Amino acid sequence: MSQSIIKDFKKYCEGLQIKPTIISLIVSIDQQKLYHYKNEELVRTYIISTSLNQPSCVENSFGTPNGLHEIAEKIGDNEPIGMIFKGRQPIDLIYTSIGNKEQTSNLITTRILWLRGLEENLNRGNQCDTYKRYIYIHGTNHESQIGTPFSKGCVLMRNQEMIEIFNEVPLGCHVWIKPVTK
Repeated sequence: MSQSIIKDFKKYCEGLQIKPTIISLIVSIDQQKLYHYKNEELVRTYIISTSLNQPSCVENSFGTPNGLHEIAEKIGDNEPIGMIFKGRQPIDLIYTSIGNKEQTSNLITTRILWLRGLEENLNRGNQCDTYKRYIYIHGTNHESQIGTPFSKGCVLMRNQEMIEIFNEVPLGCHVWIKPVTK
């Protein structure tokens, strides 16, 4: 399975006339998995969660956008696991230290990989801009939900795994959010 995914990724990049980065991430919305590759070799597979809504690149759709992206910004280096972010800033609270009422919403925790779309009029520009939609890969306070769609467009990961991937990927690393095949 992982070999066909990397082949699909390479073919997708070729169609865009873009050379894949050495380290790349592939998000399968169908499988709710994130594949981490280095030199076309699978490093690790993570269980993730994407949007509760249908995948979509459109602003205010709350859908996970598809297509080729890059990591535009890495936020939260050296923050403690579970740190809550508001407006991409740590607020000096760990999600386990807040009340049940505050825990009901899906918080942005631990680390943020902010994505920028690379495909004009699909996930970049106009009403479909991934970066302007604030689409991230980030940790969550609802780790028990990982593996099922429940975000508002972002790609959610377990907090410890978020730290691992954050430390492994450079700025500019390609992230391909594979179109749904269902």
